[in-house]
Amino acid sequence: MSSTSTTVERAFGAALYADSDAALDTGASLLAADPASDAELARRGEEFVAAAWRRGWQPADVVRIVRRELGDVHERLVAELVLAEAGRDQASRDRAPRDRTPRSPRWTAQLEEIDKFGKFNKLDKPTEPDAGAGTPRTDRFSYATATLELYRLLLRLPSLEPLDEHVPHPPRASGGTAAPRDTRMLTRIRALLAKAEATGFPEEAEALSAKAQELMARHSIDEALLAARTHAKDAPGACRIGVDPPYETAKAVLLDAVAGANRCRAVWNEALGFSTVVGFEADLEAVELLYTSLLVQATAAMTKAEAAQRAGGRKRTKSFRQSFLAAYAHRIGDRLADAADGQVFATEGELGTAEGELLPVLAARDVAVTDETERMFPDTVTTRMRGVTDAAGWQEGAAAADRAQVRARPPLTRP
Repeated sequence: MSSTSTTVERAFGAALYADSDAALDTGASLLAADPASDAELARRGEEFVAAAWRRGWQPADVVRIVRRELGDVHERLVAELVLAEAGRDQASRDRAPRDRTPRSPRWTAQLEEIDKFGKFNKLDKPTEPDAGAGTPRTDRFSYATATLELYRLLLRLPSLEPLDEHVPHPPRASGGTAAPRDTRMLTRIRALLAKAEATGFPEEAEALSAKAQELMARHSIDEALLAARTHAKDAPGACRIGVDPPYETAKAVLLDAVAGANRCRAVWNEALGFSTVVGFEADLEAVELLYTSLLVQATAAMTKAEAAQRAGGRKRTKSFRQSFLAAYAHRIGDRLADAADGQVFATEGELGTAEGELLPVLAARDVAVTDETERMFPDTVTTRMRGVTDAAGWQEGAAAADRAQVRARPPLTRP
């Protein structure tokens, strides 16, 4: 064993398996005093990342948990490790392509997002020259401390339910890349949601979101009919979506409402800060897009309503926000479901001689999603939302979700 390996082993022995700051300081001091250990330290970090993949984690999951539990420096460190490990992994797959299952398009997209983050958030390591203004610098001891804190977290990540292991990947083009999906509809949906987020008029935002949901429903229907008519090997998959504090219970309810309206199921892991959404790929894409946009819109509407409440002399900010988001999630779920159902009925009318074909196809997909959810999560429990006690917050949240009413419905009553 080389002296470099010995330094890393000693540092790990001192810091990784203990929780005290003193142990962390000891390990960091050992690493800081031996610059030759840096390469070995990075290699071991890549091994920790690879171990996380084997325990069911995906690139976005690892970056998200690091951001949630640690800090900006740790997030930059783990982004570098994830990309470095991905490079080694791809080289290994290129050498033995028949021995490795190709990574899913979703995995590849996550790496691309992390690469973008890394290019704009590069950490200036203590051994490198100054990278310019705005780039964080750190001394060797601080860098070693942050690295060991990160490795402590990676080492203790629990096992998760594997995603997409049995799901057929999209057909591959001649160059070996995944064949492109129909992106025109998704581009239109993204454009509508971007307008909804940018507008200063709540009624316009709600109308644009409703139109986006209709397009998503139509996109899902088209995908379902195409798979049925071509007897494609289509099966439900899953993805994880972050549910961050504060008010994470209300946000999880909002995500569940969006998932349900798009023929998916959501299972919330409160401890790790994400929900696993199970569904067919076109529907998973819709859920990710719409949930992200609605969260932005809900936050903007809540801030505006809260400002009005404060102007009137009210100060119960936390209870107001919790109640607002709870009512928003409850009501928006009804509105999205109505929009999706309306698109189903409209499509049934358009099918003409094939009338009656659509509903059995959708029912079969609903059963497949339910079965896959129960396979992945056989022991789920329901949870109650607490802290919904502010009547004004509830009313404002319901109103924010109701402004673009597309058909008559009874008013939302207080809890």
